[in-house]
Amino acid sequence: AYIENGIIDTEDIAGLIHNRKVFPCFFGSALRQEGVTQLLWGLREYTIKKQYPDVFGAKVYKIARDERGNRITFMKITGGSLKVKMPVTNRKVYDEAEGYSKEVYKDNIKRPYGISEETVTNKELQTNRGPEAFEERQDIWEEKVDRIRIYSGTKYEVVDEIEAGRVCAVTGLTKTFPGEGLGAEKDMVMPALKPVLTYRLILPPQYNAFQMLLKLRELEDEDPTLHIVWHERLQEIHIQLMGEVQIEILKSLIYERFGVEVEFGAGNILYKETIQQPVVGIGHFEPLRHYAEVHVLMEPTERGSGLSFAGMCSEDVLDRNWQRLILTHLKEKEHVGVLTGSPITDMKITLVSGRSHNKHTEGGDFRQATYRAVRQGLKKTKSILLEPYYNFRLAVPTDVVGRAMTDIQQMSGSFELPEIEGDMAVLTGSCPVATMSSYHVEVKAYTRGRGTLSCNPAGYRPCHNEEEVIERIGYDSEADIDNPTGSVFCSHGAGFIVPWNQVEEYMHIENNMKELFPVSDTGDSEDTDLEYNNTGRAAKSSKSKTDFWQEDKELEDIFTRTYGPIRPSTVFTPSKLGYEKNYGESNTGQDSIRQNSVTVKPKSKEPVKEYLLVDGYNIIFSWDELSDLASVSMDGARQKLMDILSNYQGYKKCILILVFDAYKVKGGVGSIQKYHNIDVVYTKEAETADQYIEKVAHEIARDHHVTVATSDALEQIIILGRGAVRMSAKDLKKEILRANADMRKYF
Repeated sequence: AYIENGIIDTEDIAGLIHNRKVFPCFFGSALRQEGVTQLLWGLREYTIKKQYPDVFGAKVYKIARDERGNRITFMKITGGSLKVKMPVTNRKVYDEAEGYSKEVYKDNIKRPYGISEETVTNKELQTNRGPEAFEERQDIWEEKVDRIRIYSGTKYEVVDEIEAGRVCAVTGLTKTFPGEGLGAEKDMVMPALKPVLTYRLILPPQYNAFQMLLKLRELEDEDPTLHIVWHERLQEIHIQLMGEVQIEILKSLIYERFGVEVEFGAGNILYKETIQQPVVGIGHFEPLRHYAEVHVLMEPTERGSGLSFAGMCSEDVLDRNWQRLILTHLKEKEHVGVLTGSPITDMKITLVSGRSHNKHTEGGDFRQATYRAVRQGLKKTKSILLEPYYNFRLAVPTDVVGRAMTDIQQMSGSFELPEIEGDMAVLTGSCPVATMSSYHVEVKAYTRGRGTLSCNPAGYRPCHNEEEVIERIGYDSEADIDNPTGSVFCSHGAGFIVPWNQVEEYMHIENNMKELFPVSDTGDSEDTDLEYNNTGRAAKSSKSKTDFWQEDKELEDIFTRTYGPIRPSTVFTPSKLGYEKNYGESNTGQDSIRQNSVTVKPKSKEPVKEYLLVDGYNIIFSWDELSDLASVSMDGARQKLMDILSNYQGYKKCILILVFDAYKVKGGVGSIQKYHNIDVVYTKEAETADQYIEKVAHEIARDHHVTVATSDALEQIIILGRGAVRMSAKDLKKEILRANADMRKYF
């Protein structure tokens, strides 16, 4: 056009500017009122008005609160229009033709974009599921807009409707976040940089930590990259930040918004955990009138891939709705590892099987079963602790390059050969954040200000001092009641907890590991150990349990050779109190869903009762805390043990008899006292606690289930011959600790 008539059309110029081929320049000064008119004329002439679609869409770019504390969502309307009391949702339907999510709002009914009204059934309109090609989001919400405001500075105008292309602020939406797309609009890509340090927030003495947490949640709501963590046990607030600059900004913001001057403690590294080998985690949740079981396959993935979730469970095994619910529970929680309690990453978690009950299963049951399945899988396999790394570029004078190389090696870093640029040497490589986070101070010191250090996040890699970090953090996965590793099963109308290494003995679904990890024709498969030995810790636990039963068998053989054959009236499977499978009692109706169950009716018509006999002084001198107390006051140690066992009996609901030796008391006739809910027995003169326990066990073990807690080896042999189950002092202590943890969780 220009060659023909020497004129460039305004439309051509506007098109070139729109396509970023030409960049107009305007000169002037707003202060002196110079060039302002030309700038406004240029904006009018060379700006192409965008054609917005009729489909409603909006991009959320800011969250704030007004002077009354109302939550305000700032957004730009990118399609259609927004009206007061109009329902707004983040529900998405994937459209293959467009390549992103869209929805059409018509008469307050949503239907997939690109599908005619005639081809969509009423059910699809109501549920918005549509054809199978559409992927349904799990975190769906729908809320109505209360008011629409158009701000000008601090003042605003209230309108009833706003068209596409304009920005506004709305009230009534409580679940939006900056960068979220509503309607047909896509979500923004969240920042790739994530903090690798966590800092403890230090408050003035007069401020309550929990009240401040509620205020800080407002800041977290406004900025999704701000991650605030509340440590319930320590009653502390921890904030994940990038470093000193962000700390100063946040301190200033907290003072400006809430009038509180806060400080931050020393930064700690944010560790993560992953697994080394595939494993199937099993979770079961079955208190009375509840039921759910979940099996998940956990596989390690490449570094930096994060967590991914999938399902390969047939709908013939578990209904589709339950499968969706399980996947939702997998995604909604930040699962923590078993080494340090750090978040897990770099693994794929696949739902492989599950089971529900038509009558007893409720929605929350699968949440519990899912969480426990993940934790049980982490306990079974070998975990790896990950720490953040930096990619660094270090420029120092050539005369100190040897010092720099030595420092990097001592910090467990690695580097390429130095490049010489004049009188400076440049080192590039990677190093753990834990060792390099404050190295820039040293660089400035030994280079006299000539050296420079620049660092960029390089993701997470295996921790260079894993054992030291694990020992320093001191995390106990068994004591973490918020993230239990065991499962809950039901027996005789009551739920009981099964530890993670015994869950496979109680699970109701056959383990399909052979299908997931097939064995080759030669019979060799490195994954076979995962199925049969449970790998890592589980294999060790399985072996120790086998040795336990072999030891019982050896003790039984010794007794038989010495005293003759054992003739108990009722045979029970020996195991720990609380985790036994009682074959001498009939199952409840809820137990009928178990597979391969065996029921043998007892000979006695009297209901079988649970008895626990405890050798008092043996336990006192076997437990360190009671032994130390006994060295100061034996009465105090006895009282402490009585209180512990009384509390435990309230949980187990068994008949608990605590026996103390009084055989050296001259003229003693013995006594039985009722202490709260347990029986305390003091033996008579010349009668030991062992003799009393043997006598009682012989009398009641014929018709009832008796467990004796003692670490006396000879007594254990004799008790085994009386048809009772033995329990060592160590096992009793572990059982009481588990019961206490369970009571704290539920009560």
